[in-house]
Amino acid sequence: MTLRDIRVVPDPVLRTVCDPITTITPAVEQLVQDLVDTVDDPGRAGLSANQIGVSLRAFSYNIDGKLGYILNPKIIELDGEQYGDEGCLSVPGLWYKTRRAEYAKAEGINLSGNRIVIEGHGIMGRMIQHECDHLDGHVYLDRLEKEQRREAMRKMREQAK
Repeated sequence: MTLRDIRVVPDPVLRTVCDPITTITPAVEQLVQDLVDTVDDPGRAGLSANQIGVSLRAFSYNIDGKLGYILNPKIIELDGEQYGDEGCLSVPGLWYKTRRAEYAKAEGINLSGNRIVIEGHGIMGRMIQHECDHLDGHVYLDRLEKEQRREAMRKMREQAK
């Protein structure tokens, strides 16, 4: 079992658009194992590959006791709206109300190269959107209202001191 270190803002890997996985290699299989092992820790809902320093399109999740992963995820459906607290392993200690779709559905592949779909409402829907944002080089702070974002950036600077 390998627990990987989590990269935190302002690490540039978090602002890099991740590359698609074109071939399932032993390195990709190890990446998935590391993602699953690292997300399988109390209080963790999702983890993208770039959060552990790998710029490939993959994330793992741990929601309501369901542990899994998806490669090359693409959101194919969003519905409704939720506005609730959101945090991020790469932005430790800060939680802000963030607007997301209530329901999200994503498709991608598994390690066998077969198409898979993950979907859900509430926290699962929020996690899918959050992790896909990571893979596109965004953190949830980018979605905050201007004043909230300014406050978050100030708090991050204070934490860094």
